[in-house]
Amino acid sequence: MMRRRILALVTAIVAAGMVSPLDAYLKLGTSVGNQVLGIKWTHLPIRYFVTNRDASGVTAPQLQTALAGAIAEWDRSANVSISSQFVGFTGAEPFDDDGMSVIGFQARADLDRTLGATTFVLDDVTGEILESDIFLNSAFSWSVAANGTPSRFDVASVLTHEVGHLLGLGHSALGETTALTGGGRSVTGKRAVMFPIAYPPGSIRDRTIEADDVSGITDIYGTPTAKQELGAISGKVTMNGVGVLGAHVTAFNPATGDLISGFTLTSKGEFVISAMPTGQYIVRVEPLDDADQDSFFDEDTAVVTNFQVAYYSRQVAVPAGGTSGVIEIKVRAK
Repeated sequence: MMRRRILALVTAIVAAGMVSPLDAYLKLGTSVGNQVLGIKWTHLPIRYFVTNRDASGVTAPQLQTALAGAIAEWDRSANVSISSQFVGFTGAEPFDDDGMSVIGFQARADLDRTLGATTFVLDDVTGEILESDIFLNSAFSWSVAANGTPSRFDVASVLTHEVGHLLGLGHSALGETTALTGGGRSVTGKRAVMFPIAYPPGSIRDRTIEADDVSGITDIYGTPTAKQELGAISGKVTMNGVGVLGAHVTAFNPATGDLISGFTLTSKGEFVISAMPTGQYIVRVEPLDDADQDSFFDEDTAVVTNFQVAYYSRQVAVPAGGTSGVIEIKVRAK
């Protein structure tokens, strides 16, 4: 088995998510031989424990209630099939090698910009998730108030993001940030719970998953009906005839306002955005040049960023149960 740690949801700085090139577009993967397998829970329900430790303003039972709500949020789509079981409270700690999935508070003052983190234990032959732990950093101030609490981070919002990781999702790049004096970045807006930077204290906006999140979770845990009703866009991004690796590709549906994204994941510049509602989409490609690339790709990946924003020449139709066909978006160097 192999342990992989994913750090996510930090304050004012992009998290150092340790993912490999083919992990992008929300889904995480693990290398098995010469192929990359998407990771997921194949034996349901997901059985989890909660550490019996309170944080300032939040009890362990309140944490468990928020956690159950976060899991339910990911399962709310009719096209998704996920189940879980709360086993009980425990003295065990998150990230212990104990064979249990444990969620709880830990005081990590040394991680002064990390609100929470998720760790996996995987079957390194099948990619099956065997165990997944989450910790929330009690060095920060937390709240479970229905409408949030100024100066405190919202437990439900952060757990919704971390549960996305627990289920096998990586980070989305659908967000905008501004640089902060002294380092780090602050969110000005985002269109996915799985964007790697949290909203500021007091916000409860990340309690609700968005179209990009729904697409990602449906791609992993979609029902047979989802495969019949949803479609995909596939294609490649090239510059001077050469594939562009690590380009951020977005698909916008002007009729619904949905925004769903992915990345080019091969040296040929290939991408697939799956589990999309049918309709006409405007497809845009941009460089990943205003974020910490380590949140989306392995630090050794040669992500290409020296190109201009470009659009596909016409709207792309996503059919039910099928794909758009391969489209090619040609970009120019900056």
